[in-house]
Parts: sequence; C-alpha cells; structure tokens
Amino acid sequence: MLLPMAPARDPMTPRVARVRKRRRDGPQVFTLDIELDTAEADDLAPFAPGQFNMLTAFGIGEVPISLSGDAARPGRLVHTIRGVGAVSTALVGLRPGDAVGLRGPFGVGWPMEEAVGKDVIVVAGGLGLAPLRPALYHLFTQRARFGEVTLLYGTRSPDDILFRHEIESWRRRLDVDIEVTVDHALADWHGHVGVVPWLIPHASFDPEESVALVCGPEVMMRFTIAALRDAGLGEDAIYLSMERNMKCAVGLCGHCQFGPVFVCRDGPVFRYDRVRDLLALKEL
Repeated sequence: MLLPMAPARDPMTPRVARVRKRRRDGPQVFTLDIELDTAEADDLAPFAPGQFNMLTAFGIGEVPISLSGDAARPGRLVHTIRGVGAVSTALVGLRPGDAVGLRGPFGVGWPMEEAVGKDVIVVAGGLGLAPLRPALYHLFTQRARFGEVTLLYGTRSPDDILFRHEIESWRRRLDVDIEVTVDHALADWHGHVGVVPWLIPHASFDPEESVALVCGPEVMMRFTIAALRDAGLGEDAIYLSMERNMKCAVGLCGHCQFGPVFVCRDGPVFRYDRVRDLLALKEL
C-alpha cells in the first residue's frame, strides 16, 4: 500500500506570522523576531544564509527582507529592517503579538560549502551586515571547517553600528579577526575612521585560497571589489548580494531585472564574474 506523499513546501504559500520580539538596532532600524504557530513552522522550508522572505504589512503592501538570523534555528525567523518607505515603516512599527504576512524563503544564498577549507573575508557596509549575519553564524559554529575568518564592517557613524553588543562579543573570540570603521566620529571614538575598503590591505588572508562575501551600498561594493582584486583575489572568489528593486520574488514582474538576470530569482547573491560587466553600466 502506497502512503500519501507529504505536500511539498511551497515558498509562495502566504502565511500569517506573529511578531515575537522587536529590538531597535540603529536609527530607524529594527530587528523583528517573528514566528508561526507550531503546525505552520513544521511545514516551513529551512532557509540558507543570504536568502530573503517577502513580508507583508497588511493593508499597505509587501517587501523583500533578508533573513538576518541563524539558519541553524529555522523556526526563528529574524529580519532587520530600516524604515524608509510605507511598507518598511509599517513593519518596523509592529509590536509583539502583531500579525505579519510571510512568503519564502527565496533566492540564492552565500556559497558556504564552496568556502569550506578557505579563508573567508566578510565585508559589510551599513545595513549590509544584516544579510551577512547568517553567514557569520555559520562560520562561527562551523569554525574548524574554514581557514582565516575576517569581518570588515563599515558604517557612517558609531551610532549606526548594527548588532553592537554581538560584534563586541565576537571580537572577544581568538579565532576571528574583526575590524570596524566609521565615516566620521567624535573624539570619544577610538576605532578606525574611513571607508571599509581601506581595511582590506591590512587583513590577513591567502588570496589564492580565499572567498569574499560582500554586501552594502553599490558604491561601497564597487570600491571593495577593486580593493579585493588589488589584494589578489580572483573574480570568481568574490560574491555580492544585489538587492535591487525586488518585488515578486520569482522573476515574473521584471522590477529587478539586471541585464539578463533577475535579482530575486537568480540572486540576490551573485559571483562577481557573472555580473562584472553589468556593474560597469551606470544606467543599470
């Protein structure tokens, strides 16, 4: 007798989740922990570092938001959001117990298996640290599988540093190199001042056996790529998260078309050599 097959986990299926926790992580930046009921959570597909969900503020709209939590804890969905538009502002205003719509996970994540045995350089700018945080969790919990691990993080000012307490905790580890820089600061700041690509020449890694994971504003990523290339990394060793104008999550609406690729469907993580020529076109 054939047993009925379990229904496939469909990321397109809308679900209603609830905000469990809300935490302020910067100016207009809040981290929401959301959860489904037990039955829905059991049916939710696990996510990979670098993927995103579509979150709905009911009555207002839906936006793509990267997952910023630990992929080893799939039942706990964490999203770090800056309130800048109507939907994101509504999302950051949600309180514990409020409902939020959820679809996902979607997209191509960070190349964690390809990085095994290699040095890993994580370069983040501003809110770009949020999509990289799941990759950092993976690197830290699977630390013996990787070579040197370096996090270089840059933001506008000390007040804009995301996950400050967590970064301070990570810096106490003896097996990770972490450097933080800011664009400007007052006299009570004793760290680096300057843009994050300036830190790359001082980082410790073997360019022949390294992988770089980069996320931040596009101008920051362009200069970071140049610095990584100057340091000897190949174009096939650099990965970027390109979160451009995503709308439907499956490449149907065309909002995020980037030359021949769709960021939501073919990304948001791309190997640099795949999008190098597209990044050189200002109109894109």
